[in-house]
Amino acid sequence: MVTTGPPARRSAVLRMLVVAVALAGALFGGAVPASAHAALTGSTPAQGSVVDRAPEQVALTFSEGVAMGDDSIRVLDPHGKRVDRGKLRNLCSGATVKYGTGLPPGLGNGTYTVAWQAVSADSHPVSGAFTFSVGAPSKSSAAVPQQEAGGGLVGALYGIARCLAYAGFVLMAGGAAFVVACRPAAALVRSVQRLVVQGWALLTGTTVAMLLLRTPYTGSGDLADVFDLGGLQQVLLTKPGAALVSRLLLLAAAALFVAVLFGAFARAHEPAGAGGTTDAEGEAGAVDPAEEARRRKDLTFGLGIGGVIVATGLAATWAMAEHASTGLQPAVAMPVDVLHLLAVAAWLGGLATLLVSLYWGPPVERTAVRRFSRIAFGSVVVLAATGVYQSWRQVGTWSALTGTAYGRLLLLKVGLVAVLVGIAWVSRRWTARLGEARAAEAGGTAAATDAADAADAADVADAAQEAGEPVERQSAKAAGKATGKAAAGAPAGSSIATATATATAASPDPDPASEETPDTDPEVAPDPDTEPEPSTDPDPTRAAQLARQQAALRTARTKQLRDADPERLGLRRSVLAEASVAVVLLVVTTVLTATEPARTAAAVQAASGGQSTASNQPQVLTVPFDTGGPHGKGTARVDLDPGRSGNANELRLRLSDPSGKAMDVPEVKVSFTQKAKKLGPLPVVPRHTGTGHWRASGVQLPVPGQWQLSLLVRTSDIDQVTEIRNVKIG
Repeated sequence: MVTTGPPARRSAVLRMLVVAVALAGALFGGAVPASAHAALTGSTPAQGSVVDRAPEQVALTFSEGVAMGDDSIRVLDPHGKRVDRGKLRNLCSGATVKYGTGLPPGLGNGTYTVAWQAVSADSHPVSGAFTFSVGAPSKSSAAVPQQEAGGGLVGALYGIARCLAYAGFVLMAGGAAFVVACRPAAALVRSVQRLVVQGWALLTGTTVAMLLLRTPYTGSGDLADVFDLGGLQQVLLTKPGAALVSRLLLLAAAALFVAVLFGAFARAHEPAGAGGTTDAEGEAGAVDPAEEARRRKDLTFGLGIGGVIVATGLAATWAMAEHASTGLQPAVAMPVDVLHLLAVAAWLGGLATLLVSLYWGPPVERTAVRRFSRIAFGSVVVLAATGVYQSWRQVGTWSALTGTAYGRLLLLKVGLVAVLVGIAWVSRRWTARLGEARAAEAGGTAAATDAADAADAADVADAAQEAGEPVERQSAKAAGKATGKAAAGAPAGSSIATATATATAASPDPDPASEETPDTDPEVAPDPDTEPEPSTDPDPTRAAQLARQQAALRTARTKQLRDADPERLGLRRSVLAEASVAVVLLVVTTVLTATEPARTAAAVQAASGGQSTASNQPQVLTVPFDTGGPHGKGTARVDLDPGRSGNANELRLRLSDPSGKAMDVPEVKVSFTQKAKKLGPLPVVPRHTGTGHWRASGVQLPVPGQWQLSLLVRTSDIDQVTEIRNVKIG
């Protein structure tokens, strides 16, 4: 028999979901595209460099292992034509991750563009582009992708699928653990069954979606490529693809586990007589209590062992394809990551199951809540231990906690965990008070139940009169139900009151005269010609309305009794608060797994001389201008190389008319200003080196950040204009 709870008021739960979705959207809004986990730490030729002759190859060095193909590195000439040989060269040596591609001899002078794309060892795509010049810089019409790898609509969908996959695993694994370890009777509760099954369906659906999205996510970024069977075949050969396929196979085993959990295990924990068998059938099929206890114990043990194996395997599919599989100490990090995920599932998944049990199920036993409280405490201890190790492994230094995006997200996660633990402490206090209040509440609850049942019977009788059915029949039905409930739940001393309430509710007219036998003459036989009055069936519409009224009465009665229990009311509210914080924590965790680890970011900065890869390249600005006078229109190209603070930068300026021909002007001035630190304007005096060309050496910008470049162009004695552009200095 499946136990179903009344549909409680959902306003509080809906508010929690709305807030959680809003926070999730805010977090995801800043998380797409995902930060790369493998970073480019160097190249030959160096980005922005000018070489005397064309190199034989272009080589790229990365911070960690990457997967690349023949089209992963493309070299484009100034006209946008691909000039590399189209074959990837593996130049890795020891701990150095290096790949390259060959170039043909005889390349002409000009600016060449290198566009590259790869998949890091932790399954996240990474891409970039830079330029180098042969002989001297030139104009370039090479088109490079404007969208980062893993960005756009496909990146957003993949990120949402990853978050939902974590949620599905937590609900399925944690819900099943709650049923087996804390409250076996919950296997009969419909709301708990739905929660676990929906968790399984959510994890299965998102795993299939991620498998199909891998091709566009790591490649073109075009959503239509989800139907590319060739790309799917290539994905299956990669480590992330193998992990997703393994997850699907384990989910098939998890489906069998769930079927046994809510099938044989649930039937084994049905209360005596719940199956609706008669006394004769019960005697014929009586089972030895010792045998039944042994069967329950064997089922619990088997499901416990099988569930741990399946849950561990599912957690390992994340550990083998993400942060833990690469970097420092992967042999230790992967088992630690599995323990971390299992602890999260046991805590947050059990919390969600307790929440739906409290809101949409029969009253939860005090022993079940206390069992979960102990499991939650153990999970927090495991989370703390594994979290400290993972933080040290991914962050490395104290300064990285505040100096990197990963460190700041980690601090946010720690703060949310602290809030969650604080609310859990409040829940533990409510749990401790449950046992103190149970004995005192028993008599009051029974009395309230009797009164509510009597009122229910009276209301049913009134509704039956409106429906057209004989009052005596419906009143007897309602009174019988009330009597059964009262007899099951009332104490021994309340039998007289129960019988009295039942008799009163069953009688629509308490007048003693109504009980007298009507005057009839037994000697007179009924007239055979007299037709009996046709029986009138009740109106189906009114009968349906009667059923709804009965359900509403039962719901109101159950809610009244439930809300009269202050301890369980307080426990429900604190568990709801825990669940709302847990949803946000789960989203932050998902975003954290899509962010470049602080240790990797620090290594990249160290390899690039303390500068980030985004700013470790020359800054090129194209500035149209119009002084308003004759020959006053043109375009200025400003090159600042290498574009770093604290270094002697070289500034090159070229002016051209609308036809693209170099043009001279009487005067140009350049200055830099940083308003955030109140620096500048710092003037730069370029010297004229040829028709339409100016150059300035030793340009010093003291601090990194966002600077304003001011360019003044004067084309006559009275015609001049000042253009301002922002430039990022590393």
